[in-house]
Amino acid sequence: MEFWTRLLNVVLAIAIGCGGVIGLFYLANLAINALPKPWNQRLLPWVYISPALLLLSAYLILPTVQTFYLSFLDGRSQNFVGLKNYIFAFTDRAMLIAFKNNLLWLVLVTGISVSLGLIIAVLVDKVRYEPIIKSLIFLPMAISFVGASVIWKFMYAYKPAGDDQIGVLNALLVNFGFEPVGWVVEQSVNNFALIAIMIWLYTGFAMVILSSAVKGIPEEVIEAARIDGANSWQIFWRITIPMIRSTILVVSTTIIILVLKVFDIVFVMTGGNYGTEVIASRMIKEMFNYRNFGRGSAIAIVLLILIIPVMISNIRRFRTQEKLR
Repeated sequence: MEFWTRLLNVVLAIAIGCGGVIGLFYLANLAINALPKPWNQRLLPWVYISPALLLLSAYLILPTVQTFYLSFLDGRSQNFVGLKNYIFAFTDRAMLIAFKNNLLWLVLVTGISVSLGLIIAVLVDKVRYEPIIKSLIFLPMAISFVGASVIWKFMYAYKPAGDDQIGVLNALLVNFGFEPVGWVVEQSVNNFALIAIMIWLYTGFAMVILSSAVKGIPEEVIEAARIDGANSWQIFWRITIPMIRSTILVVSTTIIILVLKVFDIVFVMTGGNYGTEVIASRMIKEMFNYRNFGRGSAIAIVLLILIIPVMISNIRRFRTQEKLR
């Protein structure tokens, strides 16, 4: 009986929700049609996009404004402190480490992911087993950051020398006569170990997008280059790269935005300890661990400001491409 009651509630919720939305748009459409002719055409698009605008305002614009306001208050959001929180964000030792690490993530993850994706896309183009190879490389994209971090935690697992190693990498090192390495705790290698996880995740993404761009190059252009005596290396640098440059930039900026917001991998693997702090993990610590809402909000605004130029660059590039079509 309880099952049927729940099922009935679900059906009623769907019917009332969908019916309410349909009824709302139907009534709004009738009201717009009742207006004089010049105005109904102008207002009709706004009627249909107004729910999306309201949701964006409620879940994106208003929280951003509130966060900006809180960034000028103290830890308990009671007293105005001016730019004190922003000065902390750019002078605190832990924050400086976070900025340095984020820069390292930006350079290595973006550079290596895009480069590997492009190389693989070109090498497997028109190869017999291309779909299988691409599927295997793209497969990590189906795994969440947390799931990937758990997998690699076992890969990086460390036991003191003389103990049985359960981590794959350390087991291999010991078998070849080397000492086991604390991949996650040794500051000389731990940031690179975490960066490798994101490269593993996003190389497949870059490969798929860039592969579609490579396949979009007209075959006549490649054939003409070969007739003129160009070898594969020259075709790659003088034809392939220039013709897919816009796609490379879009993939790069997308990965840059993801890297700036990276948190899950660092949180699961090290919790931001051992010199692996990044901006997002520091923001979470200040906001929820130390309950300092002013500092946490200021770091969030700094992160937003870092992402905005990349987003603007992407939007301008999309508009330029639309004009060329």
